[in-house]
Amino acid sequence: MIPPKANAAFVAAMEDVLDLYTRPHDPARPLVCLDETSKQLTIETRAPIPMRPGQPARSDYEYERNGVASLFMVFAPLEGWRHVAVRARRTAIDYAHVLRDLADIHFPQVDKINLVQDNLNTHRRASLYEAFPAAEAKRIADRFEWHYTPKHGSWLNIAECELSVLARQCLARRIPDQASLETEVTAWFQNRNNAQTKTKWHFTTEDARTKLLHLYPQID
Repeated sequence: MIPPKANAAFVAAMEDVLDLYTRPHDPARPLVCLDETSKQLTIETRAPIPMRPGQPARSDYEYERNGVASLFMVFAPLEGWRHVAVRARRTAIDYAHVLRDLADIHFPQVDKINLVQDNLNTHRRASLYEAFPAAEAKRIADRFEWHYTPKHGSWLNIAECELSVLARQCLARRIPDQASLETEVTAWFQNRNNAQTKTKWHFTTEDARTKLLHLYPQID
């Protein structure tokens, strides 16, 4: 999506995220990016023909739709770690449970998690209060330092890059049901975690002030 020109709200959020990306690596305050996608589940109606010498695998063009699953990507680019939670839905409750797992299971010992996410309506502290009692919701919320990419600027979320890799390497085929999807996705992210595959972000605030000058309000 194309951001509006001379938009102060856009550049303020953009510079906040870009400055966060340039902070020195601090294991006690890890950077974690969160993003979501979905996968259409499809069942083969005819048995595929397996690959043979000189002949690629073939599938019939017909298939049966079997619902849609939601995938929550949490990615710590400096740690070389990611986790994908597969859910039947993408409600505020699902999001809240992903955050609780992030805080209590994946990073229980850190002081604070620098969380980057987009402006989806469920990506709010309020979602925690929908899922948990107030004291528990606040406890989880306080484990995070909340950062948002600007509206029309989701490309600034590094988790979106990792979702693109997931789509190409794992999701670009027919998967029949949620259980199969969980198995395939888990194998994918465990393999990348074992390799400690990281992301190096090079675009800085200084770059933005030069290359994206049209987004900045012009002050007389």
